[in-house]
Amino acid sequence: QVQMVESGGGLVQAGGSLRLSCTVSGLNFDGYAMGWFRQAPGKEREGISCINWSAGKTMYSDSVKDRVTISRDKDKNTLYLQIDSLEPEDAVMYYCASGPWVGHWDREGEYTYWGQGTQVSVAS
Repeated sequence: QVQMVESGGGLVQAGGSLRLSCTVSGLNFDGYAMGWFRQAPGKEREGISCINWSAGKTMYSDSVKDRVTISRDKDKNTLYLQIDSLEPEDAVMYYCASGPWVGHWDREGEYTYWGQGTQVSVAS
């Protein structure tokens, strides 16, 4: 019944910016965190950022914290990830996820629901 759908991926020039969206339905948002992960072929899924849906508290991975911004629109039930200064290493699949607010926000196993992902490509 819970559905999470990512959008906004595509081909972007290196150095450009992109905003990914994740629309969520069928979920009780109280006490939940929403996270963004990314995964390259042959690599483990990497936590990028998360936000407490109600309070807006945010967390970022050290690897991307200087170039990304997470946000949400409560009225639209939509999660966003702004990526600036895109680099070739950013050209991977991006996933949104939801789960209880816990300490290990960047661990895949802490999240209950996942979207199918959206592909980001970077042209140089």
